[in-house]
Amino acid sequence: MRRLIQRWTADAQAYLRRRLHVPLFHQARRKEDWFRDPQRALASRLLLSFRAYRLYLPAAASNRSDLPLLVMLHGCKQDALVFAEGTRMNQIAERNDFIVLYPEQSRRANPYGCWNWFQPAVLRGSGEAAAIAGIVRRVMRRYRVDPTRVYVTGMSAGGAMACVLANCYGTLFAACAIHSGLMYRAAASPLAAAAAMRAGSSNPARNAAPQTTLASAQPAAFVPTLVIHGDRDKTVNPVNAEQVIEQSRMLAENDSVPPRPVAESADRRVADHGRAYQLRDYARDGRIVLRKVLIEGLGHAWSGGDERHPFNDSQGPDASQLIWDFLREFRRIPGQKSTGMRAWRFSPSAIWNRLSQRT
Repeated sequence: MRRLIQRWTADAQAYLRRRLHVPLFHQARRKEDWFRDPQRALASRLLLSFRAYRLYLPAAASNRSDLPLLVMLHGCKQDALVFAEGTRMNQIAERNDFIVLYPEQSRRANPYGCWNWFQPAVLRGSGEAAAIAGIVRRVMRRYRVDPTRVYVTGMSAGGAMACVLANCYGTLFAACAIHSGLMYRAAASPLAAAAAMRAGSSNPARNAAPQTTLASAQPAAFVPTLVIHGDRDKTVNPVNAEQVIEQSRMLAENDSVPPRPVAESADRRVADHGRAYQLRDYARDGRIVLRKVLIEGLGHAWSGGDERHPFNDSQGPDASQLIWDFLREFRRIPGQKSTGMRAWRFSPSAIWNRLSQRT
């Protein structure tokens, strides 16, 4: 029996390597690999724990300097290759010298290729969230990655999972971007997830914000966030973008003791390349820590993407460039912990009292 299992595992690994042996782009180095979650039981490990990923290494990776790392999480009915080609993020990486990591969801875990961001275990930082964090740490060990500049972004279900990672693994990421996604703890079941996508979460952000710190065993830390959404999105209602901002703002304000206010700017209409969009910034201590971009006329698609692939809109603006321009402004000091947030997480009554003052 043991030999049979070993042979099956070897065959599965070989299959994954063959499946992943498709180059992202021919002009730069790229890597393909797979990751196995060591925390799963044996039976589950064989069937569900394989997580393929692709890694784009720009030409600058051959130098000795450490480079930033951007984690890209695809949406439903996508995979790592399609997401890389559709977003054109690798071209941005080549011009700006950063590494791009594309974890890939297993179709055994979800037949549509969606990240299961709504599962209770995932919302606690376990399951798929832990697997993705494990891949990130593995890449950081294997390649010259600057640990102060690790970022995460995602589209749709990938955006919702990026929100989970930012809340459950805040000390790992310097900043995040969410394109057409949902807030952390927007839902805790498939039915609730579908309802939240249609009309926004029924779990108010003021309730989900305390759960952010109470649910996760990881040290809490606020992660600066960019939110991009189309105002014609009929798959993930644009109200979800406002809920992400509201939740993130509460976390930003309570990231220290005493809390620090976050100032909201007036909406500014930008009409430069492609579709016009409404831009709103949120600053703490004079520095922008949150940004919302609502794109006029955009449906459920990556703005500025390659329309040869589904869920991409070539009209623009270029979401990939907007994302990198925002993320690159932030660093996370290694070992930095948010003492204010840690004190907040262990006092539920204090959490509720603070948040109640806003309502």
